[in-house]
Amino acid sequence: MNVIELTDITFRWPKQTEDLLDIPSLTIKKGEKVFLKGPSGSGKSSLLSLLAGISQPTSGEIQLLQQPFSQQKPTHRDQFRANHIGYIFQMFNLLPYLSVIDNVLLPCRFSRLRKDRLSSAMDIEAKRLLTQLHLPQEYLEKPITELSIGQQQRVAAARALIGQPELLIADEPTSALDHDNREAFIQLLMAECDKAETTLLFVSHDETLESLFDRSIALNELNQAVRGAC
Repeated sequence: MNVIELTDITFRWPKQTEDLLDIPSLTIKKGEKVFLKGPSGSGKSSLLSLLAGISQPTSGEIQLLQQPFSQQKPTHRDQFRANHIGYIFQMFNLLPYLSVIDNVLLPCRFSRLRKDRLSSAMDIEAKRLLTQLHLPQEYLEKPITELSIGQQQRVAAARALIGQPELLIADEPTSALDHDNREAFIQLLMAECDKAETTLLFVSHDETLESLFDRSIALNELNQAVRGAC
């Protein structure tokens, strides 16, 4: 089954005259772990915005989980994202006034579907994920602001993984970790994806991690808007 399928996608912001994205075709299958790379300006942020339903393509079609995602109304895209997509944001987007465990539980409070997928109580599953991601138990009730940047990245990963989303999008999730911890973090991330049969789209500038993935995509080669400008 195709989890991501893009057909003849173009994207530009309103009042712009040049496309930022021009992608004839992109397909990612269920369970694949894909490394997405490309220099600044190649369109990575724009593509992730389309896949998350934050933006809409100027033309073409995006299908997620074999559903016409880009054609849905904004409220439907928001609910689809809550139900089916885990997202590790580059800036984490954790809520500073909530504890670690309450941040992790947020997706299950917004999506009954993700809550119902859990095989145990929500707090037990949150603790399991945080433990698997090597966050000590004594941090679980602490405010997010008391954690290091590397620890906050682990919390963001647990939040994205809880409730077994079919698609996990990770935007530079290892940028605050040293090389050894990056590789360990990715191996843990992949193990959780394997367990839930989650498809992983991992965006990074660190090409030393590329070999850990099933395949890689160079967006500057795929995106004809960038190629045409070169």
